[in-house]
Amino acid sequence: MRVADKSRADYFRERRKQKETKAFYVEVDKKKLENLEGKLSKERKTKKEWLNEKIDEELKE
Repeated sequence: MRVADKSRADYFRERRKQKETKAFYVEVDKKKLENLEGKLSKERKTKKEWLNEKIDEELKE
């Protein structure tokens, strides 16, 4: 069974190397996030879309 474990580990290691995205997680005040989610819902925008826009704005400076 060790062979299977090694193959699985190698598989996931290679998968992480090839992935073009990276996770970003942060905890914020519950009320603040609920307000943001409400605003984004009205704009029909996902949190991912919004965050990508904000990152692009910051990197332009």
